[in-house]
Amino acid sequence: MSESKIVAETRTEFGKGAARRIRRADKIPAVIYGHGNDPIHVTLPGHDTWLALKHGGANALLELSIDGSTQLALTKQVQVDPIRRAIEHIDFVAVRKGEKVTVDVPIHLVGEAVRLSLVVTENTTIQIEAEATHIPEFIEVSIEGAEVGTQVFASGVILPKGSTLLTDPETLIVNVTNAPTEEPEPVVEGEATEAEAEAAAGDDDAAATEE
Repeated sequence: MSESKIVAETRTEFGKGAARRIRRADKIPAVIYGHGNDPIHVTLPGHDTWLALKHGGANALLELSIDGSTQLALTKQVQVDPIRRAIEHIDFVAVRKGEKVTVDVPIHLVGEAVRLSLVVTENTTIQIEAEATHIPEFIEVSIEGAEVGTQVFASGVILPKGSTLLTDPETLIVNVTNAPTEEPEPVVEGEATEAEAEAAAGDDDAAATEE
């Protein structure tokens, strides 16, 4: 993963009112935590930051230029307005090149299982430890030609070089089962007879009414 370079501004105004003014200017309030330092409050350019997060995924790594100094920041939490879908706030963790970090990485399935099977993703992410500048955007799991009954556990997922699995190895990631059928339920002979009798009685009542 390559880091995106963003020019950030030090933020001195706080509170809901200040945050609204920042967003109206098409900017995003953010905080950088980590390394035992006081939190760094910054303002980020809205469009450039949105593009960086879209490109980097859930664990986007940004190279922030703050007052002439550079800080690598790993995305940890993004608050999004549920209606406008605009980014409202971002929490980062300060990292250094060569530093190992713990992240949850999305699972992407590739290929197709056999016909008449149902592929169930039991866990959509897997937790790994990786170098801060080499975090994968996602990890692929192949299901090409998988037969019914195939199960992929965390221990069977192929990780990128240099990554270490932190998720319990026995965690089920993918389960291939029989696809549900839409065959009609069988009718018990007694139930059929009763239904036919009710239908016949309905016809008799209708005929009596017409007379």
